[in-house]
Amino acid sequence: MKRVAVLVSGGGTNLQALIDAAKAGRMPHAELALVVASKADAFALERARAAGIPSTVLRRREFETAEIFDSLMLGLLRAKRIDLVVLAGYMAIVGPKVISEFRDRIVNVHPSLIPAFSGKGFYGLHVHEAALERGCKVTGATVHLVNEVVDGGEILLQKAVGILPEDTAESLQKRVMEQAEWVLLPQAVEELCSGMREPQKGCIS
Repeated sequence: MKRVAVLVSGGGTNLQALIDAAKAGRMPHAELALVVASKADAFALERARAAGIPSTVLRRREFETAEIFDSLMLGLLRAKRIDLVVLAGYMAIVGPKVISEFRDRIVNVHPSLIPAFSGKGFYGLHVHEAALERGCKVTGATVHLVNEVVDGGEILLQKAVGILPEDTAESLQKRVMEQAEWVLLPQAVEELCSGMREPQKGCIS
């Protein structure tokens, strides 16, 4: 069984999807071993506590440099013997030291069909606002590996979600989460942890 760390910043709905999948037996090869929040008031921490998952807070602004922050994050992941890192609504940048050591073992869920509406500046409601402004008829979500390019890593899974004429950014965000993000993320974690899916470069140790 592989030990999984989930990095969060907000409400933790994708974390909850992982917790629910684990409880339902849909992630038998994954152990949710750690939750790391970038903010002390992130509701995701309450979800972690309710599920009995060890959690901690690491705030970038509390450290003098990004390098110090990265070193502490890396030390935490090593200490907890983490095999796979999941970014679940994590609004901080993962540093190069962490990416290098966990090469092809960090996954992110993004609320669009990459390469559409991805990269710098495309996060949260901004993604859905852009899709609506463009007049798209279909959007969706992508689970991908994390590398040094924002949203630029290898695509693992994608799922399309239709856009309705009456959609707002908020209603579209909710439907993309329910129909795509919460489905894809547990599936990708289980496939990576079980060895069913291996990235093109490297694998989980």
